[in-house]
Amino acid sequence: MSSLASVVIPGLGKFWTDLITIPLFTGIIGYVTNWTGVLMLFEPLRFRGVRLPGLRVLFPFLPRKVQVLPLIRYDGRIGWQGIVPSRADKMASIAVDKGLAKLGSIGDFYRELEPDRIAEHLATVAQGEIRDVVEQIMVREHPQLWYDLPPVIKEAVHARVRQQLPAIIKSLTDKIGDNVDQLIDAKLMVISYFERHPELLNSLFREIGRKELRFMQNFGFYFGFPMGFVLFAILHLYPYWWVLPVGGMIIGWVVNHIGITMIFEPIFPRKLIPWRQGLFIKRKDEVTEGYARIISTHVITLQNVGNELLYGPRSDRTQQMLENTLRPAVDKAVGRARTAVRVAIGTREYDQIKSSLAAEAAEFAPIAFSDAEFNKRQSTKIYSFVATQMKKMGPDEFVEMLRSAIKQDEWLLFVHGGVLGIFAGLAHLAIFGV
Repeated sequence: MSSLASVVIPGLGKFWTDLITIPLFTGIIGYVTNWTGVLMLFEPLRFRGVRLPGLRVLFPFLPRKVQVLPLIRYDGRIGWQGIVPSRADKMASIAVDKGLAKLGSIGDFYRELEPDRIAEHLATVAQGEIRDVVEQIMVREHPQLWYDLPPVIKEAVHARVRQQLPAIIKSLTDKIGDNVDQLIDAKLMVISYFERHPELLNSLFREIGRKELRFMQNFGFYFGFPMGFVLFAILHLYPYWWVLPVGGMIIGWVVNHIGITMIFEPIFPRKLIPWRQGLFIKRKDEVTEGYARIISTHVITLQNVGNELLYGPRSDRTQQMLENTLRPAVDKAVGRARTAVRVAIGTREYDQIKSSLAAEAAEFAPIAFSDAEFNKRQSTKIYSFVATQMKKMGPDEFVEMLRSAIKQDEWLLFVHGGVLGIFAGLAHLAIFGV
């Protein structure tokens, strides 16, 4: 098959029609390829597809819900989900291993949150609540005995607890700092957070790569248009119908490959390469600022660390440590009133009250951790820490941290470019022939 029905621009011959239209087609398809490729990275946020009832019949041996690439889910649907949100767990895992782990351990981040300031803030919050907590526990556990206690003893208990509270909380935050690596699984914390908030992972990549993503879109046209003249020359040397779709496929694949390569490579400057060094690396300081801002305001925050301590998979260890710390602290806080209270209500009952006080006192923490203004002040410490650590990175570490999360899925963009290139070639063939 050497030709199809030919269409020419009025007033021009076949030669000039092809010379004008082929570069335009390749330039436009290059732009569209990269534009849609960027969309494919981030959209849609959630899986969208159509249900195919026969899918389960064809593959009955597969698990009920398995996602193959971002494309197929064996819950009976076929569709698409953005590459970044569909890989939220994997990308978050890589981000921890290749990125945050190189910046510091969870202990380092905890120290940047300033445990002494946290203790002061917790004590301030607790001071306003501790009297009611003691009253509630005593009324619940031993109402009659509490009512019968002389007011002077009650006040002695309240006063002593208030007096000792800052030292108790300071001891507690110090113990958390000493054991935070056992109390928090930092990797799981970050993965869980990004899985719950895939839009933040999108924001992270879009924020730090906004200029490179814009470059990718424009580069598709800048590369595709001149490559159209090469394709035109090949077509006139070999006037076969398959030249355009094959050429379109190659251009679509290469335009994405070169675009991504220019963003990240070369890692170190090379004089023989026109752009000298990866575009991302040239913006290291700017990218660092954006990355540090997102991590400090959304990911490694006091509230997230507090929630992980109190409700995360290792929260039982935290609760045990709280009780082990607070129970003897109650004795110390009650002081000389301890003997009178123990005699009045009994040793067993007194121990039960200590446990209740320890458990309920821990409820002050979420109130303090969720304080927006305090979180904002502490986030500046994390921001400075992350930015400082990233600026110390060499270009190779910097690129690995940012590229490793998407590197395994880059081929999807290349395939996408190749497929669109084939369709562009076929479209030109259908309109203008060979």
